[in-house]
Amino acid sequence: MAKIISTLFIAADGVAEIDPDWHFPYFDENMGRAVSEDYETSDVLLIGRDTYDSFAGAWPGREQAGGEDAPFAKQLGDTRKIVASRQNLTFIWRNSELLEGDLLDAARALKADPAIKGVLIPGSITIVQQLLAAGLIDELRLLIHPVAARKGRRLFDEGGTPYHLKVTATEIFPTGVIRVIYAPTDKPAPAGYEDAKGKV
Repeated sequence: MAKIISTLFIAADGVAEIDPDWHFPYFDENMGRAVSEDYETSDVLLIGRDTYDSFAGAWPGREQAGGEDAPFAKQLGDTRKIVASRQNLTFIWRNSELLEGDLLDAARALKADPAIKGVLIPGSITIVQQLLAAGLIDELRLLIHPVAARKGRRLFDEGGTPYHLKVTATEIFPTGVIRVIYAPTDKPAPAGYEDAKGKV
C-alpha cells in the first residue's frame, strides 16, 4: 500500500503558510537535501490549486532555463500531478490532471493502487488538514524554522480530537531548522497529576 506523505516548511508557532521573508534565510544545502529525499519517496504529487499555480508558474521555466535547479525542475515535470480544485483547470504543465470526485475517496484509491510507490503532498495545507482528520496521512515531514511567524495559516486547525504522533526521525541543521518526521500513533494510556508528581 502506498504511503501518503505531507512535507511542509513550518514556523515554530505552527504557521505553515510560508512567507519568503522568514523561509529563505534558513534554506541551505541541508534543507535542499531533505526536500530531495521527501520527493524521492513518491511518484505522485497531490496538490491544491494554489500550490499548483505556484509550482507551474515557476518550475517549467526553471527547467527550460537549464540552471542548477533544472534537474529538480525536470523531475517535478516528469512526476504525475493530481490537482484538487473545485474549478475546471487548463493545465500548462505536463503530467497534470484534475482530481476526479471526492478528495478522501481519491486518496484511498491512490493508497490502494499497487502501481503507485507513494503520494507526496507538498504544502497544500487544506488537503493535509482534511486527510489528517480522515486518518489518511502516513507521515508528516516538517522542516521547523526557528522563527515565530505570528501570522498565516497554521497546520493544525481547531478540532475536538487530538492527533497523537510518534517521532520516527529528527535532524538539526546548522541554521537551527529542525527536521522532524512524525507518524500517527495510538493514544497513550490515561494519566494525570498523580501519575506525574512522583517523576518530578
